[in-house]
Amino acid sequence: MAMAEERDTSVAAPVPAVPVPPVPPAPRRGPARRRPASRRRSRIRTVRRTAAMLVVAALVATGGVTVPEPQGPGWASPGLVGGGGWPFAGVPLPPDQAEGASYLPDSSVIRLADGRIRLIPSGGDTPVTVEASDPRVARAVRSDSAWLAQGTIPGGPDGSHRDMAARALLDLRLLTRPNGASLASWYSKWRYCWPRDSAFTVAAFTVTGHPSEARRVLRFLARAQNDNGMWAARYNADGTAVADGRAPQLDSLGWVLWAAWFYRVQSRDADELPALWPMVQRAADHLARALDAEGLPPASSDYWERDHRREQDPRRPTLGVVGPALAGLRAAADLADMRGAGGKAAEWRHAARRVSDAVDRQFAPYGYPRSPIPGGLMDTSVTFLAPPFAHPDPGVTAAIGDAARKQALPNGGVLPGERWSGDPDVAWTPETALFGLNAAASGRTGDALSRLAWLSAHRTSLGVLPEKVGVTGKPAGPAPLGWTASLVLLSLSALERPLPVP
Repeated sequence: MAMAEERDTSVAAPVPAVPVPPVPPAPRRGPARRRPASRRRSRIRTVRRTAAMLVVAALVATGGVTVPEPQGPGWASPGLVGGGGWPFAGVPLPPDQAEGASYLPDSSVIRLADGRIRLIPSGGDTPVTVEASDPRVARAVRSDSAWLAQGTIPGGPDGSHRDMAARALLDLRLLTRPNGASLASWYSKWRYCWPRDSAFTVAAFTVTGHPSEARRVLRFLARAQNDNGMWAARYNADGTAVADGRAPQLDSLGWVLWAAWFYRVQSRDADELPALWPMVQRAADHLARALDAEGLPPASSDYWERDHRREQDPRRPTLGVVGPALAGLRAAADLADMRGAGGKAAEWRHAARRVSDAVDRQFAPYGYPRSPIPGGLMDTSVTFLAPPFAHPDPGVTAAIGDAARKQALPNGGVLPGERWSGDPDVAWTPETALFGLNAAASGRTGDALSRLAWLSAHRTSLGVLPEKVGVTGKPAGPAPLGWTASLVLLSLSALERPLPVP
């Protein structure tokens, strides 16, 4: 997901200062020359336009004239309009139609304030507005509801979060293309497939009993993988790599390996492993061979989408890379055991021990900060060393509590990291959900329910999970965000039954 320390675009830009035109230079001495008439007229028009602009600017500055309000940010939609047919398509509901609108239960069909229905007909990709009696409405709702019924909708201990879970599942389906490309969101800057986010989509579809969707995403990742085992930082919806100069991100290797293992363990689909094995082997071999003498992978961008040279220790990887690498190597070793590939299992398990030992030497003495240095700043990636990605450790648990306190915001959410250089008042929902997932997977039910209640209370007017929440408690980023939806589903599932740990 794109997280390059972006500022909250929901804040209105300040009124610019009134421009002062430069003083024209004095004319050069010499014999007077008559200007052509066309040039004189052009100069007069320029002077008049400048004077008019200055008058308007002065009136605006003194409140003497009313100017149109700037349009809202391009991502400001409360959610996606969908339909019940294949291929599933989602189009954002215009903000001016949001007031009084709501989803029909267990569907992506929207009832507008005037009672009419907004949906995408089966097989199409363009929304239409129809009367509630239109037969396409009932068909779309039945299709969505039937798909949900194929699996489970985790609602938490008392079922109070069922609606949030159902919406998250339906949104993940709308964001997943027929070719298996799972998009981060619908908005232009987020309308890409990040392997990292897709790995969590696989886990969410798996844990809720939708294995065909999980397989589709895994097969997309297998097709997109490079021969060297790596993935591009992100992909277009058609499966082509985005050529924007962004370097591959090493954490994707670990996350995809973990997702493939999670799918195999939860679905018990032994038949799928042979098809995924080449992907697993290439990714795990790349990780194992990339470890340095200390047992750490190379420095790389991680889920912050930030150049590693801007980190506190630019020479070594962040915990956002090391945590997924450790989980991925452990997962790959387990998959190798299931396949009967004892040699690979031993090789990857040895690599995982090297990474684990490096974490103990390099990160643990400083309290598991983002960069392994004295005074290193905390961030949410400390949860990658804990359940459900690793077995519990008292020191890591204490560090998670420390990070949660240092990243907490008055609005109840969290920043991505301590002393975050982006907007200091905007909470990020995936980070809040990661703390909630760790709490749910670790048996801290009260903490998990508190995080989930905050996420539920800060959904859009349609009940959709946004990327960010502003200081006033309103969405400050695109909705839905696939990664947050996946994390919420995993958290709710963990409260009902334990999640597997590699």
